[in-house]
Amino acid sequence: MIAENLNKVEDKIAESCIKCGRNRSEIRLIAVSKTQPVEIIKEVLNTGINNLGENKAQELRDKSELITGDFNWHFIGHLQTNKVKYVIKAAEFIHAVDSIKLAEEINRKSKEMNKNQKVLLEIKTSDEATKFGLANEKEIFEVAQFCKNSSNLNLVGLMTMAPFTDDESVIRNCFIELRELKEKLNKNGFAISELSMGMTNDYTIAIEEGATMLRIGTAIFGDRPTGRQAEFINNAGTK
Repeated sequence: MIAENLNKVEDKIAESCIKCGRNRSEIRLIAVSKTQPVEIIKEVLNTGINNLGENKAQELRDKSELITGDFNWHFIGHLQTNKVKYVIKAAEFIHAVDSIKLAEEINRKSKEMNKNQKVLLEIKTSDEATKFGLANEKEIFEVAQFCKNSSNLNLVGLMTMAPFTDDESVIRNCFIELRELKEKLNKNGFAISELSMGMTNDYTIAIEEGATMLRIGTAIFGDRPTGRQAEFINNAGTK
């Protein structure tokens, strides 16, 4: 099932790239493995996927100790400062920098580990109250400048989540806003290359608007375990 799902995703990515004149090599596919058991994640890696995404700090810490190899971990969830220590060791990319306070802690922990941590700013491009991210342009530039000046942070991109809606124009506008913000930052002396946007329900639109990182879970793994089932799987996989 995993291989079949991945083939379908890859076909859609290829179709979208052809449609908008992009090269498939410009786009990094991140398989979002949150709540998935270790054996299923290893199955995905065996297909050639080399980027995995987790959104819980402790889950990333535990899984990264059990699953090793030539691939990158991405931390894509909301990150609290007291949990940065769990993420730094494993994550090649942290997609969720949404404050100077968090950037400071990531820089501090990275310095302790002698690591140059790749980070993306999380940008709130919708009005949904449940979404995290920077929304004020002045604050965005301040956090970006802080990252640029920090010894152990490498600001490589921006991340956003569009609303879960059937209204394609709403989704597209969120992605356009992120792309235009990237262009504006780069005109002001930054060197941002990555746009992390697009999930199972909207990744083809994201590709059309310039996404370089797609965060796809359900379309690859199928429906996720929930509730007690997810708790059992994670506990069993991390003992």
